[in-house]
Amino acid sequence: MLVDRVRVPTSYPCRPDGMVRTLTELVRPLPPYDRVSAAFPAMVRGGLVLSAPHFVTVAGPGSTTSADLETEWDHFDLAGALAEALGKPARVVNDADMQGAAVVEGVGLELVITLGTGFGTAVFHDGRLAPHLEIAHQRFRKGETYDEQLGDAARKRIGEAKWNTRVEEAVKTLDALLFFDRVHVGGGNSRRVTVDLGPKATIVDNSAGILGGIKLWDRDIV
Repeated sequence: MLVDRVRVPTSYPCRPDGMVRTLTELVRPLPPYDRVSAAFPAMVRGGLVLSAPHFVTVAGPGSTTSADLETEWDHFDLAGALAEALGKPARVVNDADMQGAAVVEGVGLELVITLGTGFGTAVFHDGRLAPHLEIAHQRFRKGETYDEQLGDAARKRIGEAKWNTRVEEAVKTLDALLFFDRVHVGGGNSRRVTVDLGPKATIVDNSAGILGGIKLWDRDIV
C-alpha cells in the first residue's frame, strides 16, 4: 500500500453516472497510476453490469426497487465508463471474484465467500475463475436468500451469535453443493466470525480485495 485507503459513503439513489463521478473525485488526490481495477457487488461480465441489486433501490439495500434504476444499470459498461473518465485502461469484476484472485491457492476447487453489506461468492478451479454464480440471491433458509439472511442488516438485527450460526450453516450447505477443497472467507464482516467453519476454511484479511486488483492484470480471469 502506497497511501491510506480513501472512502466515501454510498449515497442513494445511486445512478451509474453518479457512481462514476464519485469514484473519479475519490481517486483524484491519489498518486499517479497506470491502470484501474474495480470490484462491483453483483454480476459483471466483460466489464458490463448485468445486475446491481444494491444500487437499483431508492434508499439502499432492503428499500424499494426503482424500475428506472434497473434500466440504467442494465448492461451498463462500467469498465468503459471508468476508462473514459480516468483516462486509463480499466477492468471490472465481481467483488468476490477480485478478492478470490488474491487468496486462492490454485489447487482443486476453491470457494471464496465475502461477508459485508451482502453475501458474495466466487468459485475457482485450479486457480482459474469459474463463471460467476449469483448464489447470494438464491433461497437459503426460511424463504429468504443468502443475502437477506447473512447481509450486514441481518447481522445487526439478529445479533452476532445467531448470525454466526447462519454463516456456519451456509458454509456447510455450499460444501454439500460444491464439494470444495478450500473455502476462503473474507469481506468486512469476516472478522466477526467466531464459529469453527471446519478444517477446509480460512479467514482472509479484507486487504485481499485490494491485492486482487493487481491479480486481475496478472491472470486472465476477466
